[in-house]
Amino acid sequence: MKREPMLECDVLVLGSGAGGLAAAVTAAVHGLRVIVAEKEAVFGGTTAWSGGWMWIPCNPLAVRAGITEDADAPRTYLRHELGAHFDAGKADALLEYGPRMVEFFEQHTAMRFVDGNRIPDFHTTPGAGTGGRSVCAMPFDGRELGPLIDRLRPPLGVTTLNGMAIASGADLGHFFNATRSVRSALHVTRRLATYAVHKLRYGRSMHLVNGNALVARLLKSAADHGVDLRSNARAVGLIREAGRVVGAHVEIDGVAREVRATHGVVLACGGYPHDVARRARTFAYTPSGREHWSAAPSTNTGDGIRIGEAIGGRFDAALEAPAAWAPVSLVPQRKGEPAVAFPHLIERAKPGVIAVTRAGKRFANEASSYYDLMTALFDTTPQGEEVCAWLVCDHRFQRRYGLGVSKPFPFPTGPWRRSGYLKRASSLVELAVQCGIDPQGLASTVAAWNTDAKDGADPQFHRGSTPYNRVQGDARHKPNPCVAPLEEGPFYAVKLLPGSLGTFAGLATDAAARVLDNENRPLAGLYAVGNDSASMMGGCYPAGGITLGPAMTFGYLAGLSLAGLTQADPVADSSHHA
Repeated sequence: MKREPMLECDVLVLGSGAGGLAAAVTAAVHGLRVIVAEKEAVFGGTTAWSGGWMWIPCNPLAVRAGITEDADAPRTYLRHELGAHFDAGKADALLEYGPRMVEFFEQHTAMRFVDGNRIPDFHTTPGAGTGGRSVCAMPFDGRELGPLIDRLRPPLGVTTLNGMAIASGADLGHFFNATRSVRSALHVTRRLATYAVHKLRYGRSMHLVNGNALVARLLKSAADHGVDLRSNARAVGLIREAGRVVGAHVEIDGVAREVRATHGVVLACGGYPHDVARRARTFAYTPSGREHWSAAPSTNTGDGIRIGEAIGGRFDAALEAPAAWAPVSLVPQRKGEPAVAFPHLIERAKPGVIAVTRAGKRFANEASSYYDLMTALFDTTPQGEEVCAWLVCDHRFQRRYGLGVSKPFPFPTGPWRRSGYLKRASSLVELAVQCGIDPQGLASTVAAWNTDAKDGADPQFHRGSTPYNRVQGDARHKPNPCVAPLEEGPFYAVKLLPGSLGTFAGLATDAAARVLDNENRPLAGLYAVGNDSASMMGGCYPAGGITLGPAMTFGYLAGLSLAGLTQADPVADSSHHA
């Protein structure tokens, strides 16, 4: 392989998701020379496909809205949720420096945030919050990126409307209500018209939302502060001299390069959701490692973890769960391409759908978090059987909310039925036969469900009983926003399989994001953030945004550490660099 002269910088970041870019931007704002090396041709990693939400209790947006709480409540919540996996040092770091991270990025970069002040935590254990602990990137005009827009990973296609991403919250609500509200219809019309113009002129939407907006704003910030952004740059190994990591071997556009980093290296390669061998070792339900369909990019194959381990970094899999479980359905593609995993994050809480096993029985509260639903499915599936379930709904539900990748009215269901993705039948018994579900089991389950659902009740799993359930449901539906009978044929079903949004197991790190060895000693000059670092949540999933919130916060702390700053008052310390 051809070799080129050595590259030099102060900080080398391997990977370009939220954690890596946060570290890069923080270091660059403080005057360091930074190179970001991204394996793919596009920047953004899993973050660019995500909802973009960050769990940051006591954040400045909540404070400005008059939502005040001290750190004791979220700390109490984490302590109860994480149990034996609670790490006091990392919890304190997140709760103290998360708000400072938001303030830093607001003051010194192109980052702007919108609040999640009505988004509750997943559970109702002591210390749980009913809002004010979440932030997301403000929508961004992609034209501000200039030529960099062509190197931004587009949103995950199966979750868009023919390529147009829809923001969670009010934007999504307008799309659901477009046929029921003049105001919503006007909003949707404007959005579609703008998208059509952008598609014709630029080849893609320039109205960026969710995780795409988060990455775009971080890329803009990186470019503004002189970060050297390299794509098609795959990390091969780390360079360690005199006990310190001083760079990495990186293949850039197929050319072997030695990249020297005087201050250190940050691993941010996205974890190992597509490393089949490591999945086999760490995912208990799939000994082969193949019965898993992650919604993360296929190139997230554990590169950062592997090269960190090679120089003595400790891989930590002693967690509640090794991955951020989520139910997915497999969307067939044209031209013989592999099916794409569609993550079921939204429709399960809407009124008029249930999830059943092959026995036709419900097994969980469908409006609970994606992680909780999958945990319940693992627990209820007999050993040796395929882990799967079916989402079942009636015609009214499919036309109102859609089911998986099959969109609601006015979009046709025909293409998805012909591909085999969406099952449809005039009766529940016929639908069960198509899906391989026990017909009598499904019929009796739906009959019992309908009896209670007519009154908005779910005595079996209490769907709609928590703030998180209700915010995910349909507020217009009474008396329970999450519960309605399945009555109007034809009936539809989509098969759910075990998937994930990313991995939780990763390299052990301390509260400054430094990689630890087997004796819990920091490896000098080496940091890990995002999913290359073992989740500070210990493999638990207490709230939405518990991946990106810590990724941004510990990326920020890694950047400060690399800049040689104390953590006493990082925002104040950095003000003179703006």
